[in-house]
Amino acid sequence: MKSIEDYIVSIPDFPAPGIIFRDVTGILQDAEGLKLGVDEMTQLVRELEADVVAGLEARGFIFGMPIAYNLGVPFVPVRKKGKLPRATVEKTYNLEYGTATIEIHKDAIKKGQRVVLVDDLVATGGTLKAGAELVEQLGGKVVGIVTLIELEGLKGREFLKGYELKSIVKYPGA
Repeated sequence: MKSIEDYIVSIPDFPAPGIIFRDVTGILQDAEGLKLGVDEMTQLVRELEADVVAGLEARGFIFGMPIAYNLGVPFVPVRKKGKLPRATVEKTYNLEYGTATIEIHKDAIKKGQRVVLVDDLVATGGTLKAGAELVEQLGGKVVGIVTLIELEGLKGREFLKGYELKSIVKYPGA
């Protein structure tokens, strides 16, 4: 039986020299890989006893939606600014070269709900931290963050200190 690592394709020097891109589309393009990835992530979210799964655009949607479905809980999309149609709250955060803004509907999280954030990868942790702060702004409690991949060399875990972070695959570099 294959492990989830067997489905991840490492692409050297993309998008720039010296970077190894960890491509999850190998998981998505194989029925067994997709099932394995979603099942392993579902188990981690189940352990956190979430009331809601929130997925970060865009690959957090791909994994978060079936996890929420498997657990019988709602799914909440956390989107790039300007993509949600109703009233939102937003959070701007720093990127390596600039800033980005994400949003969530104002009515997406109810006070006291236990929320798990899901994404495909944690690198520096900036997007996930911004997502966690949005959930907390709406009165939710972030009980964990679950990712398929963790790039340990970029120290996202340290940046997300105070949140429980669970990852399926950890790569020591960037």
